[in-house]
Amino acid sequence: MSESVPSFPRSIDLLSHQECQLVVIDVQEKLVPVIPVAKKLVHRIQQLVQAATLFQIPLSCTEQYPKGLGPTIPELVPLLPPPGEKLRFSAAECLGWGSVSNTVDSRTKIVLTGIEAHICVQQTALDLLAAGYRVIIPIDAIASRNQLDWNFAIKRMENSGASITTTEAILFEWCEVAGTEEFKQISRLVTGK
Repeated sequence: MSESVPSFPRSIDLLSHQECQLVVIDVQEKLVPVIPVAKKLVHRIQQLVQAATLFQIPLSCTEQYPKGLGPTIPELVPLLPPPGEKLRFSAAECLGWGSVSNTVDSRTKIVLTGIEAHICVQQTALDLLAAGYRVIIPIDAIASRNQLDWNFAIKRMENSGASITTTEAILFEWCEVAGTEEFKQISRLVTGK
């Protein structure tokens, strides 16, 4: 006779695809070429967007002053909804969500990706934190032109309450279990096979 194993509660710090949203901030034609890690950045954002689509996680995309900085790069356009245009560096207002206390949406964990870590990503993170959202920053899916700016943006966002992690950690938290079709697809995203 085997003993039944009690269900173990999942940590509230782990990400569930049922409670997340993904935001892609300002990955635009005139910004990407000046980012030293652009190729890796775009690859990580593609992975997150494809996984979000697989798990039906809502996606948002923004463009900072597209007249001057151009549109979202062609590699991402087919994967994303139409972008919200903004002049304010923070994308929080552009997203139009309001504060957590005024929403009935249970998707209050926000994964932020994009450019630049110390400007638009950081200001969005701080505004969303102030509005009561939990903000998650995949450090390999945000970038700045300068390493120093990126370093201090990570430090400041973490000190303000954002959770810092990696793209792969997020993908497998959204997946949660092995042995499913979703797990196979996430594994292919990660390994490229």
